[in-house]
Amino acid sequence: MPDRAIGRISLAEARALWEDEDVFSLGKKAHAARMALHPEAVVTYIVDRNINYTNVCACGCRFCAFFRPPGHAEGYVLSREQLAAKVAETVALGGYQILLQGGMHPDLRLDFYTGMLAFLRDRFPEVAVHGFSPPEIVFLARMEGLSIAEVLAELKASGLASLPGGGAEILSDPIRGSVSPNKCPADEWIAVMAEAHKQGLRSTATMVIGLGETIEHRLEHLSRIRDLQDATGGFTAFIPWTFQPGNTALAVPEASSWEYLRTLALARLFLDNVPNIQASWVTQGPMIGQTALYFGANDFGSTMIEENVVAAAGVRFRMEEDELCRLAVKAGFEPVRRNMDYSRREGS
Repeated sequence: MPDRAIGRISLAEARALWEDEDVFSLGKKAHAARMALHPEAVVTYIVDRNINYTNVCACGCRFCAFFRPPGHAEGYVLSREQLAAKVAETVALGGYQILLQGGMHPDLRLDFYTGMLAFLRDRFPEVAVHGFSPPEIVFLARMEGLSIAEVLAELKASGLASLPGGGAEILSDPIRGSVSPNKCPADEWIAVMAEAHKQGLRSTATMVIGLGETIEHRLEHLSRIRDLQDATGGFTAFIPWTFQPGNTALAVPEASSWEYLRTLALARLFLDNVPNIQASWVTQGPMIGQTALYFGANDFGSTMIEENVVAAAGVRFRMEEDELCRLAVKAGFEPVRRNMDYSRREGS
């Protein structure tokens, strides 16, 4: 369990910070906490690629512009050859991890997933697979009549290295019922992560703001993450970002960069037991991503050689590794390659 170098604040104290502090004073407090946890002037990042093995999903979330319903003419499932080509290109560009996610495809059974993982492990043993969000695990378990533990054990045995925190959105059921009524409830999301950690699979945690939630909903989300981290210590990082409303069925205004930075800062102060906070340049752009390094973030996330889900909403920020490193240096930090578990990459 990480050393709580920044101390613990209560829900009431977090609420008071949100209500009483402006964006700059909250950012200053968060940056001080970040430097207490990570005294070295370092910003970490990973070189990887987001690969969506399918865009077919029966969930029908109102906030998603990427999915296609079963039977849609634009639906796809990547062939092994297509998957191998994407991973080979990633390796050629210096990548060493892939984030593998799809949707709730009603025709893909567990053996499809275990076969895909085994194929990647055998063809690219040097590439770690960070894959399958909790809602995908819950969907698979129900479809196969298996427990969450059994599904995770099968995936791990086939080559799964870690789990991304996708599908969390806001871990408060009133919000989930409004924007993604067919997706697993908050308790099941937590249950998947708890079991993954029990089996030795590390994971990240995420939060999407701007879905119509209040600060109380966000604090409920943060509390759930902190409580599970107290129990397992399995989360390596927390990653908040803003909902991108373009091309979606959810008619809400996009949360501002000011709102994003305040939420990021509050997360750093509240999540005393989560060691790393990631900046979301993918949704905010490089300049706000760089600014986030002074609002509690110590990680620049991924170079994202490929990204499709946010792009489907009309947001297409891209950044080469050289540019990511330049932004870190300009902000006064040394950029360092890392692995998913935040160990330094050899040669960095």
